[in-house]
Amino acid sequence: MTSKTKAAGRECDRRDGAGKQDWPVAGIGGARVNGYTMLPWLVLGLGALSNLLQGETPNPWVGGIGLLTFNSLYIYVAFRSFVPVTRDALSTRLALLAMAVVTCTLAGLYGGSWVAFFPLLGLAAGAAMRGRHLVKVAIVLSALGGAVAGAQNPSTGATVGYATFLSTMVTAAILSLGETVRELRATREELARNAVAEERLRFSRDLHDLLGHTLSVIVVKSEAARRIAPRDIDAALDQVSDIEAVGRQALTEIREAVSGYREGSLAMELDRARSALTAAAIEPVVRQSGPPLSARTEALLGWVVREAVTNAIRHSAATTCTITIEGADDLVRLRVTDNGAGPAPAVGGTGLKGLTERLAAAGGSLEAGESPAGGFEVRAELPTTDRKLTPPTTAPQP
Repeated sequence: MTSKTKAAGRECDRRDGAGKQDWPVAGIGGARVNGYTMLPWLVLGLGALSNLLQGETPNPWVGGIGLLTFNSLYIYVAFRSFVPVTRDALSTRLALLAMAVVTCTLAGLYGGSWVAFFPLLGLAAGAAMRGRHLVKVAIVLSALGGAVAGAQNPSTGATVGYATFLSTMVTAAILSLGETVRELRATREELARNAVAEERLRFSRDLHDLLGHTLSVIVVKSEAARRIAPRDIDAALDQVSDIEAVGRQALTEIREAVSGYREGSLAMELDRARSALTAAAIEPVVRQSGPPLSARTEALLGWVVREAVTNAIRHSAATTCTITIEGADDLVRLRVTDNGAGPAPAVGGTGLKGLTERLAAAGGSLEAGESPAGGFEVRAELPTTDRKLTPPTTAPQP
């Protein structure tokens, strides 16, 4: 597993274990924005509160109830605006409408500092209305604020209208940007988790294919050495030397698989297939024709040869195994056929299933089943054009 995917996995685990927020948040940079962030703006209503406390407001009970109602509705809308479900709910829209009625009533009755509730109304509307109707809502609120404030004091009408429009649009823009950043971060974390999962799957596939084949060859050659040792010690030693060579090669291939750079050679796989089949007392017959193949095509066909030969050695009880490769300008066909009883366990085996997926992703196909002449046959087809192929960085599915 590469260092980058390891680091990504650790970062995802750390983030997944972090404490949850009581309210959904939108982050901009390292900042957290939630319902509490909207509360400090209530200071815009301190002027109206000061008028109430100093007795400068007629009918103070009406003003006090109106102030309490407005602040309660503002807090209600502010916190609901950070939860997508509640933000779009009818109750939130009705609360905004009630705020607009209270704001127009208070500003129309008292004027002065009370018109500052229009920018606060714009803040709440910007937090709750972030869809296609935002601009229309902002224009209506700014026109309403300008008209009510202008009726009280013509010199403040334009200022209140502009402040209301600006507070609505800027709030919506900042909060929408924050949500976009949060979604991008979540997407990046998901991609990192997927990268870790793909790397683990690649590694497990490579180990399945490499170790399954290598251990099968070692077992077969060990049995051959044990059988012939009593009558031909030199031949037995040759088998032992082959076992050592296979083990060393397996170590090299495992290191390459871990690094993610393993790309097999078809000629090498055919040589290994001959050696393994011979050691298992199965006569290998290899026929190859056609133009040279690309490295990627050879790598994929090498996986098929390896898996098919391993299954033949393990399950077929065959005496002959024929490997036929027929290449053309646009297509190459591979058939691995034995004359045994047919490796029933391999028909639904995970190795052949993984190979089928690999070849399908490369624009090819793989079929396995009983041969018309008896025994078992694996048939693979692949396009020879590189642009149709995917890099064979993963082995068949374990």
